[in-house]
Amino acid sequence: MIAKIVCYALQGLEGVPVEVETDVAKGMPAYDMVGLPDASVKESKDRVRSAIKNSGLLFPMGKITINFAPADIRKEGSAFDLAVAVSLLKAGEQLTGADTQGIVFLGELALDGTVRPIAGLLPILISAKACGYTRFVVPAANAREAAYLGGADIYPVTSLKETVRFLTGEEHIPPVAPERFIPRLHAKETADLKFVKGQPVARRALEIAVAGGHNLLLVGPPGTGKTMLARCIPSVMPDLTFGEALEITKIHSVAGTLGEEGIISERPFRTPHHTATTVAMCGGGNRAVHPGEISLAHGGVLFLDELPEYKRSTLEALRQPLEDGTITVSRAGGTLTFPARFMLCASMNPCPCGNYGSADKVCTCSPSEIRRYRKKISGPLLDRIDLQVEVDSVPYDALASGEEQESSAAVRERVNMARAIQNVRFEETGIRTNAEMGERELAVCCRLSAEGERILREAFERMNLSARARARILKVSRTIADLAACEEILPAHVYEAVSYRLGDMLE
Repeated sequence: MIAKIVCYALQGLEGVPVEVETDVAKGMPAYDMVGLPDASVKESKDRVRSAIKNSGLLFPMGKITINFAPADIRKEGSAFDLAVAVSLLKAGEQLTGADTQGIVFLGELALDGTVRPIAGLLPILISAKACGYTRFVVPAANAREAAYLGGADIYPVTSLKETVRFLTGEEHIPPVAPERFIPRLHAKETADLKFVKGQPVARRALEIAVAGGHNLLLVGPPGTGKTMLARCIPSVMPDLTFGEALEITKIHSVAGTLGEEGIISERPFRTPHHTATTVAMCGGGNRAVHPGEISLAHGGVLFLDELPEYKRSTLEALRQPLEDGTITVSRAGGTLTFPARFMLCASMNPCPCGNYGSADKVCTCSPSEIRRYRKKISGPLLDRIDLQVEVDSVPYDALASGEEQESSAAVRERVNMARAIQNVRFEETGIRTNAEMGERELAVCCRLSAEGERILREAFERMNLSARARARILKVSRTIADLAACEEILPAHVYEAVSYRLGDMLE
């Protein structure tokens, strides 16, 4: 008898329907799998056999052939176990009368028949629903994640035996109740701007960067608060929308970094160590292609502390994602494109000893050492960083002062207001922030007065800026105007945007 059960394979962030075809024929006992299964799929032979036996069911005898169709797509992972077991039982005539038509089965099996959770469930469900499937049998441990998919009946199961009883009508399993998405405010342990003493310029630059989704570089001596400022960013980030949360959750689900909550409810803040490899940053793997740090930071912040300490090749790999908002990873296992629209925040010392340009400390580095240190950061990468800010030492009196600074909550209100303006402006374009504007949007949204054009021209010629730097100054000017609730970009807004380009400081 031949049985056909629907499952799904995962390619990047997209699910591909797979039909598990099982044929049990008379003959010498054999168990073959075809259709490009990888090692983890082939190993399901033993998992499924033990799970069926230990669930009090009969493993079919004879020549067993299981085909994963379409046969030209590589099948990876353990999500096929449950579908294979159900197809074997159906082909062995132990599920007589069970209606499996139109149901997608997903789950890994333990030897005792327990259904274990799988990675990448949410992107699979979204893709399957887009193909017309509305009934799913999934691991109970993935129920929270699946609950955010509306318009479908999702049945959580804990074991193979429970699955069989559900399919034969012996047991009723209520579908997962839909969850309502509630964005989560930043955690209490997150740094707050009210604890940052001094640094008014850096605080202002941080607010502008978050409001417009711009990239930010903090340059200054050690101990001036660069890292603390960066760690305050989550406390002023705008709330996630449900659409953004689903997009981010898909990435983390595939990477296996999704928590018990089942959905990402706050913007990611990724801080990879400077020893991270290019593969770890960009994504990839020996066989399967997995998202890297820049994709895990999608919709949030990628913070690179001590920027020059990262490998040059790793930093250069950021250039294309910073421009396009996506990254295409090509490996032996395939070529996949992941979203990578993140805000880059980086910090660095101005020289090896860290004191170059300090108002109260003496630099001990030679000119050649300083030049060699700065050459670790290429000009094209710096060109893609919208705001470049010097952060100097804070006087002792300011540090010891009991005066409380403006809190993150107050800054967050202005950021949300500026983002609301951008949401209305780009409502029909698919753009979310000023940083994502292209040339068409710049021409419409960033018109300057004659005085504004004069200021920008002088800066362009005096600082020897590139066309990309000019465009980024315009975008920052637009964000500064939004924070002031000003429809037009005023000369003062252009002046301020130009002031955030360090120019010769990093040449």
